[in-house]
Amino acid sequence: MRPTFLNRRAAMIAAVGATLALAACGGGGASSPAEGDMAKGAGEDAAVTVVEYASVTCGVCAAWNEQVKPEFEERYVNNNRVRFVFRELPTAPQDIAVAGFLLARCAGDDRYFEVVDQIMRAQPEIFQGQGRAALVRIAADAGLSEEEFTQCVTDEDAILAMDERVQAAMRAGVTGTPYFTVNGRQVTDSSLEGLAAVIDPLLEAEG
Repeated sequence: MRPTFLNRRAAMIAAVGATLALAACGGGGASSPAEGDMAKGAGEDAAVTVVEYASVTCGVCAAWNEQVKPEFEERYVNNNRVRFVFRELPTAPQDIAVAGFLLARCAGDDRYFEVVDQIMRAQPEIFQGQGRAALVRIAADAGLSEEEFTQCVTDEDAILAMDERVQAAMRAGVTGTPYFTVNGRQVTDSSLEGLAAVIDPLLEAEG
């Protein structure tokens, strides 16, 4: 029998997510600091900070990742005009989402976003019941053996840290994904045009 992804503590995280209806995309809330944010682009003193709450098993998140994010990053992030902060908020199937995020962190900071991208692009497999196989394959691409993958997604400290990030999102009132803020203000139109309408005036104000 294959080892399960997560222990009872992780199952509790999944239950919390289900209780708060995190399985569905969409929702509302406010931005809130969280330990363990992953970020790229400008530094912490950036004039503009864009925060995305997302899940690797959220279909709308995957669509934004594929259709909007490349141009968004080219326009704002790769040139350090904007700080982009990514916050993890697992959605159904929560066990796969939590395991995916743990895997991305085990892959290392330099490969975190690459692994998140790969998992989102593997959603067709995940929703056909091939989630574990997809994650093991992605782990191998990141240089992790199947044994290392299993150790990664069952690590108690990592699971507790994941739980803390989920709790931070809940305290912020976020109940769905994707959810975007720009300098703490929610932006409901996450198209490139919708984000630009909020970001560009802030950049212009900074000269």
